[in-house]
Amino acid sequence: MKLPNAAHTSRPWRVHEITSDFRLYDVWALPTPGGPDDFPLLVRDTVGGDTSDSPSRVSRALFAIRWKLGKLLGWDDPAAGVGSRVPTLRDRLPADLREGPAGPEFTKLPFRSVFLTDDEWASEMGNRTVHGVMHLSWVADGAGGYRGQMAVLVRPNGLFGKAYMAAIAPFRHLFVYPALMREIGETWRAHGR
Repeated sequence: MKLPNAAHTSRPWRVHEITSDFRLYDVWALPTPGGPDDFPLLVRDTVGGDTSDSPSRVSRALFAIRWKLGKLLGWDDPAAGVGSRVPTLRDRLPADLREGPAGPEFTKLPFRSVFLTDDEWASEMGNRTVHGVMHLSWVADGAGGYRGQMAVLVRPNGLFGKAYMAAIAPFRHLFVYPALMREIGETWRAHGR
């Protein structure tokens, strides 16, 4: 379920310390009901994600088109990514987070872990269009349990990046996020949660 931005901005997340120049694009309540110690399972599921095996044909097709365009137009060239065109957010971390775990690495998606705490995980990706952050957190659900929450923060790369984000907005909200929420829920239920 889509949440208001305040569901992210009102909390004292550590990610705020390193993303003041990023814009918050989306906040979602994840269909991952659980207990106080289930956050590592959500993180593990996320790093194993792959856009090419989404149950949604539309979502798979949209990502396939995006990856093909990125390759054709050089958007995803390694020289445009984190550590090249944009410095990694790990360079911005306060000492206590820098000395802690970055978190697990993704197996298929072009993200890199930035930091991991007991209830918060940030990962980043960069290309010629944007520098983006996916922030996962574990929050009390108000009914005695917990659930995941995902925030997407983006720093567009100039006018082209802003135009890109505007162009993909309807696709993200109509096709990608709803399919992603269903997939996350199905994966979570398969764990017996």
